[in-house]
Amino acid sequence: MSRLNELVSEFGLVERRLGDPQALADGREYARLTRRHRELLPLVTLVREREQAEADLSGARELLQDPDMRDPDMKELAQLEVGGLQARLAEIEAELEVLLLPTDPDDGKDVILELRAGAGGAEAGLFVMDLLRMYERYAAGLNLKLNVLDAAESDLGGASKVVAEVTGDFAFRALKWERGVHRVQRVPATESQGRIHTSTATVAVLPEAEPGEVNLDLSEVRIDVFRSQGAGGQGVNTTDSAVRAVYRAGTPDEIMVICQDGRSQIKNREKALQVLTARLAERERAAREAQERQERASQVGSGDRSEKIRTYNYPQNRVTDHRLEGEDKNHPLDAVMAGGLAPVVSALARAQREEQLLAMSQEGAEDQHGAA
Repeated sequence: MSRLNELVSEFGLVERRLGDPQALADGREYARLTRRHRELLPLVTLVREREQAEADLSGARELLQDPDMRDPDMKELAQLEVGGLQARLAEIEAELEVLLLPTDPDDGKDVILELRAGAGGAEAGLFVMDLLRMYERYAAGLNLKLNVLDAAESDLGGASKVVAEVTGDFAFRALKWERGVHRVQRVPATESQGRIHTSTATVAVLPEAEPGEVNLDLSEVRIDVFRSQGAGGQGVNTTDSAVRAVYRAGTPDEIMVICQDGRSQIKNREKALQVLTARLAERERAAREAQERQERASQVGSGDRSEKIRTYNYPQNRVTDHRLEGEDKNHPLDAVMAGGLAPVVSALARAQREEQLLAMSQEGAEDQHGAA
């Protein structure tokens, strides 16, 4: 339990630092501390509950062992309390075991969400907008704010690309499972013979870059200003405030970001550079992961962005997540499209925790075998 004690001590340190005027004066440090406080609070709350339950259990056992206690009703109540406390302590231990599993350091970050139409032409563009509306509803239910930064919309109401930022507590944790290829099966509105078509859209979820994580050399960035065409169905901006940021233009490393949401050119420039930095950080992370996979000489399928992760079957009103098994695999499509992604996300998180626990138990068994 040394790791648990370390985290409880860290929580106390964070609480003390939050009361330090110097931390309050440093906005970035204060944000980091409050984020860490939120991350550790569930674990510390469980530790405190365990301590109280252990004290109550000790008291109930002493009461049962008291030779002067002859009231059968009181004895029965004490026995029930012992049983209940033992059961709760077992639950707490299991919950603590999960909370002590390795966590994603990006979980607490804001994200850049990118949706792009894949195979399927105009229908793929319509699916992009359906996904966007789904994420808007899902985010609203979690008190997250989704703000469209750029959208290449079509005349039919679809979009070949949408870029949005999602801000709020643990935005990345809520959306990280969405990375990959989403497939839709349905009869398009333009289909006269009622045939079911299959289209795809890709979703990228980029965590915000930490200060200093990426050194963006502004001399390698070309900034263009032009008149906004509107984004995500919002009002058209009639001033020359839209910003295009191009990193290493004309080279294989080129990255282009457009931001035309804000009325202010300065604000759009700031957002464009923020998205650009997030993309650069993601590129570096992907390169590191690729190197690690090569060194391990194995492929981790669940980490491959090009992998089909989910199918939305409209005729059967079913969403199938291909990373899950059994009853967790299928979900009602109408509920999911209305923003009810939480059951899918919970199932994915649970499956990941089970894999982590299994891996830890196998490592422990190997260590014991080696020691023997």
